[in-house]
Amino acid sequence: MSEESARPSTPARAADFFLFGAVALSVYLLDQAAKAWVLHTLPLYSQKAVISGFFNLVHVRNTGVAFSLFAGSDSPWRLPVLVALTLFALVVVFFLYRESRPVEKVKRVALSLIAGGAAGNLTDRLRFGHVVDFLDFYFGSHHWPAFNAADTAVTVGAVLLLWSLLRAEKAPGVRP
Repeated sequence: MSEESARPSTPARAADFFLFGAVALSVYLLDQAAKAWVLHTLPLYSQKAVISGFFNLVHVRNTGVAFSLFAGSDSPWRLPVLVALTLFALVVVFFLYRESRPVEKVKRVALSLIAGGAAGNLTDRLRFGHVVDFLDFYFGSHHWPAFNAADTAVTVGAVLLLWSLLRAEKAPGVRP
């Protein structure tokens, strides 16, 4: 059987995207709801101790990317480049999902998490010109850079994607 004939029909392929849509939309909505709560509850640059000595809710702006990289840049190209890179990443994630097989469930969930997280942060960039971060973990004076639910989904998705690739999910009876 050829690779092309092994592909499900169009209605079956459309059903394959239910998982993608459900996970990505859930991540997106959770992220946006959490950020809305932060925006309406915590004044900018404030913090609320949740677990003293370990975890605060904060309200900060991140004009950069992961770990605030490029946040100090005042280039007029920063925002358009970050938006374009995110859109490109979303296209790549969608393509990888489309090319994955239904048996590659971990890979599909991973890609869906990445898409939902990327869309959440993209929405912030388009609305505000920055991303709202609110999760602050620390030990003593050592703080992990503040992050948000979208960042968490992207990170978990990337780890799961790497794991699925290393594990090389295979269809039953298929050898590498």
